[in-house]
Order: sequence, then C-alpha cells, then structure tokens
Amino acid sequence: MATTGTSAHLTAVPPQPRSPAPPPPTATLIGSVQRAVRLLETVAGHAYGAPAKQLARETGLALPTTYHLLRTLVHEGYLRRDKGLFFLGEAAERLSGSGARQKRRSKVVDTLARWRDAIGVPVYYAVYREGEIEVLCVSDTPGNPAVEEWADFRETGHAHAIGQCLLAQLDGAARRDHLSRYPVRPLTPYTVRDDHDLLRRLDRTRRMDLVTERQEYAPGTVCAAIPITVGATAASIALSLPAHQGDRLLPAAQHLQAELGRMLGSFALSISI
Repeated sequence: MATTGTSAHLTAVPPQPRSPAPPPPTATLIGSVQRAVRLLETVAGHAYGAPAKQLARETGLALPTTYHLLRTLVHEGYLRRDKGLFFLGEAAERLSGSGARQKRRSKVVDTLARWRDAIGVPVYYAVYREGEIEVLCVSDTPGNPAVEEWADFRETGHAHAIGQCLLAQLDGAARRDHLSRYPVRPLTPYTVRDDHDLLRRLDRTRRMDLVTERQEYAPGTVCAAIPITVGATAASIALSLPAHQGDRLLPAAQHLQAELGRMLGSFALSISI
C-alpha cells in the first residue's frame, strides 16, 4: 500500500534586532546638576557665608570643580559673593519664598476642608488686594456645593456677603474708588439698589462685624462672611447655604467664627497666599 507524505516548507525568519537594554537608573542623572545642588545646600547651611575651600571640603568636590560651579551659580543669581564668602542669592531666596507660599496655601486648603466637614457647609476664603476682590480658595463637596459664580465675584461685591465684608473693612475713599469701577447693579429682587444705599449699609457695619446676605447675589442662597484683618490686608472667611436652610446660617457662621478664633494667629500667617 503506497503512502503519500507531506513535506513542511520552512520559511527562514530573519533575526529581529534586540531592543537596547534600559539604562540603569543613575544613567539619566546629570552629575553637574547634582554637584551644584549639593553646593547650594551646603551654602544654605552657613548663615554667615563660607569660602570656596571650605565648601569644597564639605561637599567632597575638587577645588577646581567647586570654583567653576560657584562662578556659574553666582552668575545665575543663586549665590552671591561678598569678601570671599558665598551666600545664597536672590534667585535661591525666590525659590524659597515660593515654597513657603505653597506651604501656606496648603495649610489654608486643609483648614477650610476641616471646617467644611465639621460644619457641613461650603467654605470660602477671599482677600481684597490691589483694588480687587479675590476669592482664593473654595472648599465644598457634592452634597454641599459652592455657589455658582454666575456673575463675576469681582464686579458684584455689593451683592454677596464676601464683597460686603471686604468693603466694610476699607476706608471711605477706597470704597468709593471700588464703586467707581464696579457700580451697584441689581442682580436679584433682594440686591441693594444703588451706591448710596450700599455705602449707608457699610457705614452701619462695624469693621469686624459678621456680615450676612439673603438671596442678594443668587436666588435660593444665603451667605455669611467673617472679617479678618492683618495689617493692611482685608480678608474674609465665608460660608453659604440653600435658602430653605436659612435658619442654620447664623449658628453655622458663629461656629465658623469660633473655629477661626481658636487658630487666628496661625491662619493669619497665610493671608497672603
């Protein structure tokens, strides 16, 4: 009985090029940057400055390398040289200042979130700076959302508690200057009607009085604002509630005021975030 065989045809596959091995983690580090950073850190540890030879010894760098890096860092403003000693320069101090501001902002964010959760309301932080109302931080939740900014907060300070609170902390000339740029205009049936009425209201408000408004900025919303003054800076912590919870407004604001009073000293340091 004859059998028939089948033969397999093998096709040669060309060898595939190998992917290069990934570089070791340290291969992407730039040695000169590492040395410059080490030098900056060492200079920062000497409040009264240090000479190049001492810096070379403390960093473990060769003296020629140290001189080269010092010249570069002085040229870029990260160091300055005075009578043979090296100190941190203006560029390094700006970096340090930015880090401090970020730390202060983080403290404000964390504090507002804590108050938000403790009282169950959205919490706002605002300042009056260079003639403008600036809402710097808002902390809310899906269950307790912040007021929708349907009309620019900067232009409608006459209508919301934050703006009224900040304007109440200004002198008469600063108030009139603000209103010359952002005149009163009705937003709801409850909004103050004109500049004269607003100025009379502000005159009756003592500088550190709690300020409340009911549906003047947004229908269906009531708000309260607590003044904070540190030096020449006017600031405010505020909260909002739906109008049907209006009976909670004063107790919640008083709770927030008490919380603020307990930590005003440390919170005031964060005014300028």
